[in-house]
Amino acid sequence: MKHRRSGVILKRKKGPREALLRSLTRALVLKESILTTEAKAKATRPGIERLITKAKKGTLAMQRFIVAEIGSDAARRLKTTLLPKLESRTSGYTRITHEGVRKSDSARMARISFVL
Repeated sequence: MKHRRSGVILKRKKGPREALLRSLTRALVLKESILTTEAKAKATRPGIERLITKAKKGTLAMQRFIVAEIGSDAARRLKTTLLPKLESRTSGYTRITHEGVRKSDSARMARISFVL
């Protein structure tokens, strides 16, 4: 039974799936825009939205949580460059745009980026 289970599996076990989403989140913070499959982009969005909301609180506990989640260099970039640009927004920090299909396996591609 599927009681209280949410989110997508992405054909991976729990550990590799969490590592994938963490690396996509970190890459998005560092590069501000990444091209990935549509399913991975949709799975990354809730995590990054939650992370930015916590970063806007600015408490020491939230800063430590963010460093543990995405690393110190990405956390520094999030705090210094991205948060001032996203200060006026209360939610909806990211945008997913569809980019067509990948030629090799016909996977639907999407670009996830910040709404700055």
